[in-house]
Amino acid sequence: MNAPDSLRRIEDEDGIVREYNYGDEHVIVIDFGEGYGDATIDIIEDTAIVVIDGDGGDDGDEQVEFDLPTDATDVTANNGILTITA
Repeated sequence: MNAPDSLRRIEDEDGIVREYNYGDEHVIVIDFGEGYGDATIDIIEDTAIVVIDGDGGDDGDEQVEFDLPTDATDVTANNGILTITA
């Protein structure tokens, strides 16, 4: 499983994208960076829509849409950090 290209652009905007392998489990972690709070996730068929709260700053909310990796088993968000597990 690789991080979707639409999430890779987060790195260009002060975010961090990391991938980890733990034996049979692969995890992609996206930290949207300072100034972003909670995120909500909607899954529609094979597409994830993530809206990240701008914490009331000048940046406002940000929406990211991406196709879920075919082997993704879980998608969660907590405190501006998105985790995709396969």
